[in-house]
Amino acid sequence: MADLYENPMGLMGFEFIEFASPTPNILEPIFEIMGFTKVATHRSKDVHLYRQGAINLILNNEPHSVASYFAAEHGPSVCGMAFRVKDSQLAYRRALELGAQPIHIETGPMELNLPAIKGIGGAPLYLIDRFGEGSSIYDIDFVFLEGVDRHPVGAGLKIIDHLTHNVYRGRMAYWAGFYEKLFNFREIRYFDIKGEYTGLTSKAMTAPDGMIRIPLNEESSKGAGQIEEFLMQFNGEGIQHVAFLTDDLVKTWDALKKIGMRFMTAPPDTYYEMLEGRLPNHGEPVDELQSRGILLDGSSNPDDKRLLLQIFSETLMGPVFFEFIQRKGDDGFGEGNFKALFESIERDQVRRGVLATE
Repeated sequence: MADLYENPMGLMGFEFIEFASPTPNILEPIFEIMGFTKVATHRSKDVHLYRQGAINLILNNEPHSVASYFAAEHGPSVCGMAFRVKDSQLAYRRALELGAQPIHIETGPMELNLPAIKGIGGAPLYLIDRFGEGSSIYDIDFVFLEGVDRHPVGAGLKIIDHLTHNVYRGRMAYWAGFYEKLFNFREIRYFDIKGEYTGLTSKAMTAPDGMIRIPLNEESSKGAGQIEEFLMQFNGEGIQHVAFLTDDLVKTWDALKKIGMRFMTAPPDTYYEMLEGRLPNHGEPVDELQSRGILLDGSSNPDDKRLLLQIFSETLMGPVFFEFIQRKGDDGFGEGNFKALFESIERDQVRRGVLATE
């Protein structure tokens, strides 16, 4: 894929997402109900690689590590992420020259030194240039499990589509500037969503390679809205959800449901009754979508037809959840569904007593 604009860091997509938990055996079942398989174990650390398609998830159980301290503060969570770059040392030096803060990751004998800078919530943002088959960081630092497919198909999830950051009010501009200055990200979407009682503002940032997308969310009004609730539960800024891409969301939904995935409550029937009016002649099987709670967005204009199908899990680790998405020419984030989803979560907050209506 050709770069969309100047790519000074040589970005080439996500390499992995790292997870940690202060309580053992919490994360493994979550990975498994998303269709991931453990394929390798670190040579010297309590660190494990889970895979599905081209998605790498790192489970870091190593005591007294950066990941363990992050998890102690935030609970089970995404404690780091990695960008692919053409030259990790050049990218790392450039990041430091531009004001990024380094993070030291303890390494053992004969172990790769992975350069990392401080990212959202203080989590490491790794810069990785070894990702080719046979010469990747996993081929060097990990031992693959015998008899296990190194590239399992799982439930049909292919790649990391995007992940979001929830930030404190007034901090969205800071994090947008962080990604713009260091990596030349650009803003591609801006949303100002208002429910009956609260609201949120979202700025979607995309890297020059077009493969790393990070929407930034902040509360747009004072009070205990959804972003504020996340920040309180998470004990700070962090990654709110991770979205995985599939070629067939109906098929993926069926596979995930079979292995125990718990999805967010489906929208009311009126959502599907209104689909034809919102997206006339969209051509999607409404009965199949409705029976699974899958959301539809995009444009059904014959001259510019582009659709997006999406569904969300329940919160699976503290306030963190996952999204499963299929793109049919639409590169958005389900803007048409945002308000409906926002209001449904807001109603749930009222029901739970988190949000006062007076």
